[in-house]
Amino acid sequence: MATELYDLTIPVLLRGFKAMAAFLEKARAYADEHGIAHDEFLTARLYDDMAPLTGQIQRASDTAKFAVSRLSGIQPPAMPDTEASFEELQARIAATVAFLNSVPREAIDGREDADVELKTPSFSVQFKGRGYLLGFALPNFYFHVTTAYGILRHMGVPLGKMDYIGGMG
Repeated sequence: MATELYDLTIPVLLRGFKAMAAFLEKARAYADEHGIAHDEFLTARLYDDMAPLTGQIQRASDTAKFAVSRLSGIQPPAMPDTEASFEELQARIAATVAFLNSVPREAIDGREDADVELKTPSFSVQFKGRGYLLGFALPNFYFHVTTAYGILRHMGVPLGKMDYIGGMG
């Protein structure tokens, strides 16, 4: 019986994006209520060598769309990393979610043993589908979601664990 890899992928990523969109909206509202320039949040980072908030959202998006693409063979949409506002980040999330929703279950289910190559300009790593998803793609996705959440908490946005988890349903 094939692993229901789709269930370990699409719903999990969608829930993460739903939570991220909500805490970005809370951050925008907090900035407006407190007279803080949006750019202070968008360019904030936890440490000098880490990407700012915009980069964390972009990397979460890239991780999700490329994971699904590598598993399904479906080409992801191109997204230049030019977002510079809360609205543009929300649009990036919406475009990523639209792509994820467009991928049919049968394109992912049963691909647990498919060869997956993660290729960057500096290295290449070979995986099997399930190992790639569970050992690299999902941890990487949550790293960026968590870092974005941490940046916003550090900036004073009143977020809690349930904001991060994204609700119970």
